[in-house]
Amino acid sequence: MAVPTQELKLEIVNAATGKTLGARAAPGADGALVVRDFPEGGPSPEQWQLTPVQAAQGGQAQEEQAYVIGNAASDKVLDNPAAADGGIRQWDAAPGTEAQQWYLVPVAGEAGLYFIEAATDGAVLDLADSTDLADPDVDDTRVVLREHDDSAESQRWRFVAAEPERVSDPVLPWASLDHWNGRRSWRLGRPTALRPAPGATPCFSDMLLVLEKFGSDQDAGGWKSYKANHSPSGQPGWWAGLGDRFLADTTEAGRKDIVGLKPAKGAVASSGRGDGTFDDDERVLHQSAPSSHPADLWTLVDLTGDGKPDVVVLATDGVQVSPQNEDGTFPPAGGEPVLKAFGHGQQAGGWLADKHPRFLADTTGDGRLDIVGCHDDGVWISLQEEDGTFAPIGDEPVLKAFGHDEKAGGWLDDKHPRFLADTTGDGRLDIVGCHDDGVWVSLQDEDGTFADPLYVLDDFGVDQGWNSVEEHPRFLLSTADGGAVDIVGFGPQGVVVSRGRGDGTYERAKLVLNDFGSDQGWTGKKHVRLLADVTGDGNPDIVGFGDEGVWVSRNRGDGRFKQAQLVCRGFGYNEDAGGWRVDRHPRFLTDITGDGRLDIVGFGGPGVYVARNLYRRFRTR
Repeated sequence: MAVPTQELKLEIVNAATGKTLGARAAPGADGALVVRDFPEGGPSPEQWQLTPVQAAQGGQAQEEQAYVIGNAASDKVLDNPAAADGGIRQWDAAPGTEAQQWYLVPVAGEAGLYFIEAATDGAVLDLADSTDLADPDVDDTRVVLREHDDSAESQRWRFVAAEPERVSDPVLPWASLDHWNGRRSWRLGRPTALRPAPGATPCFSDMLLVLEKFGSDQDAGGWKSYKANHSPSGQPGWWAGLGDRFLADTTEAGRKDIVGLKPAKGAVASSGRGDGTFDDDERVLHQSAPSSHPADLWTLVDLTGDGKPDVVVLATDGVQVSPQNEDGTFPPAGGEPVLKAFGHGQQAGGWLADKHPRFLADTTGDGRLDIVGCHDDGVWISLQEEDGTFAPIGDEPVLKAFGHDEKAGGWLDDKHPRFLADTTGDGRLDIVGCHDDGVWVSLQDEDGTFADPLYVLDDFGVDQGWNSVEEHPRFLLSTADGGAVDIVGFGPQGVVVSRGRGDGTYERAKLVLNDFGSDQGWTGKKHVRLLADVTGDGNPDIVGFGDEGVWVSRNRGDGRFKQAQLVCRGFGYNEDAGGWRVDRHPRFLTDITGDGRLDIVGFGGPGVYVARNLYRRFRTR
């Protein structure tokens, strides 16, 4: 687990006994600390907060981060009185006192466990032997300082974050309107509890069924995805498979349309009207080619920057590209591929969706999208030329790392996420990956080559408790407008952020929000968690589709997030929130009305549902 920030309240639990750090049941005047049980119905366990010591004396940065561990209720702090018996206590805070400063040293190979080391002499917190107890009948075990022993389980401690604080905002209901020509429309109602105001908290309308198609029910088409690893955001550069549904501007009209990949028919679309609804008619957008295969991967993206979308397919024989026709449709893929690589057939390299991630990204900053893939032996890249063609790949990978085979690092698609991101601000994309031991970065040089990967952070890896991509999604993006690219992840205990330094390295990871993690009941099999700017301030917020509905945690603008709010009582796992399932009901955040705010669009059982983003339009009284 990452080191928490000072905003979070924590219990400190001993790994050997499972008991919590605190004062005795009848605390003494000396402030001595023990570990003890806190039975139900009794006093609540004491909670602590970690405050980082900003700088060592003389103004020099500390090699390791020291912390003051303070009692959240009494403002007293963990103190080392250098007593003969080694006992520690909680005492009045004295800023700058080294005896009140502690290092948190992760236990190797034990995710979430730490040694708590005194800054004065390197001794660590431990439990007194039973022979040292003044009264062996008392079920309070004193906490003392001892020389570090890597095999002593009693010297290992776990930080348990308090239950998250959550709030709920009312939502606005839809009111159906009937028209003389038989068409239906809706308007938003205004409960008396709401009034127009700027600066409102995030709020969405109730969800509304706007199209009885593209749903998982048989009456709505019986749609289902045939592969597991489709994009959660539907953004360009990600790939869709057979049965997937997403939203894209297919006509250059500035409106989002619904697109679905239909077996034996190809890509079909329902045009957006710009008001949150979609046409009832389903049009064929891109016919399947005779050579189409269920393993083909598909995306709709502007390859060349000319404003027109292109269909790109990773087919059996390589990369197929279909430019848009004048009528807004796309010719079926066929004929010679534009690049005989990155396909799932052996003649195109044998790239498999569950082993070899592939990306469309502008790696050089020239405005053209290139193809990047991580195969068994490392990273392969095909640069897009000025005429829109793709350069043939070489005989060797551009980097013998980030690959599936052991010689290339043993990267597994379900455990080790890999990203392309500009970590230095030079306009060129670097390669970032989270392996077992933590984060590795390969910087791109001016000549387009990639340097050997560097180990930059001991977090976000399997060894630190990030067991899978599904359970613990991670993102690379800037959490502050104009800032460097940060790492944001949904870890076991909540949201963890590591701020980018702008040079390819990262600051120590911090637990910034005790929510959206597995300890709070969030799981990849039931819930979707995304990062998106739902308030329009330029900073990404946390959006989670939970049990009760949609939760939003606003970005503070400095790598931290506010407590979550329930903003929509729909699109959730519980039956009273719609009974949405990850494997059948994709959900997206996109602007479908052109007002600059991201709305919620979901493909449920009966069809397509929409909830309008009402941020800055209403607030509670």
